Amino acid sequence: MTSDDFRPACDQPFRPDRVARLIDHTLLRPEASAADIARLCAEAVRHDFWSVCVNPVHVARAAAALAGTNTVVCSVAGFPLGAERPAVKVVGARAALSDGAREIDMVVSIGALKAGETGFVLEEIRAVAAACHQSGALCKVILETALLTDAEKVAGAQLVAEGGADFVKTSTGFAAGGATVADVALLRRTVAARGLGVKAAGGIRSLDDLVRMVAAGATRIGSSSGVKIMEEARSRMS
Repeated sequence: MTSDDFRPACDQPFRPDRVARLIDHTLLRPEASAADIARLCAEAVRHDFWSVCVNPVHVARAAAALAGTNTVVCSVAGFPLGAERPAVKVVGARAALSDGAREIDMVVSIGALKAGETGFVLEEIRAVAAACHQSGALCKVILETALLTDAEKVAGAQLVAEGGADFVKTSTGFAAGGATVADVALLRRTVAARGLGVKAAGGIRSLDDLVRMVAAGATRIGSSSGVKIMEEARSRMS
């Protein structure tokens, strides 16, 4: 299941319940503490976010905090550089899934993609996607679009689709740039016929940012500003 069910948020951009179910409430900072994760999970439950996205070390704690709620745990593999060996990404994904993650955001091997090593990139996507699907989880693949040409973005998105992943994602939030409307629209055009979701992440800090990304084709939003976005959505409905 993807958050395509909630794409009508474009038609009613300030309806808070629809906005909330687009958001992966994200805390991937290296200094995040157990108290920070507890607060993140409490916020996610309060606002009914789709997921919390946390580093693997925090997955078990987040899964316990969110048990019995509508919010799932998302974690990461090969994050944030994408430079780990594919087997390591698979091991990391499986460990996070075992701890309770229901979605994995994997960073593609960016250097290999830029070098045109499509076979290598395709096989690592297939391996991580297969590990996710064996556990009934979703796999999203981060291209880090700020580091790619448009041709590389299209090639990467095509590999994501061919590799059997569920979403193509723009960014880690740790590179020089994050999601742009143009990149989201390009990715959406590339994977639309294959039924993949598009996750926009990196620099999405306001309701207006979210609405622009959804209008361009995003079906999921990764943001550390989810609470602020929800406050804006509720304010505009009042």
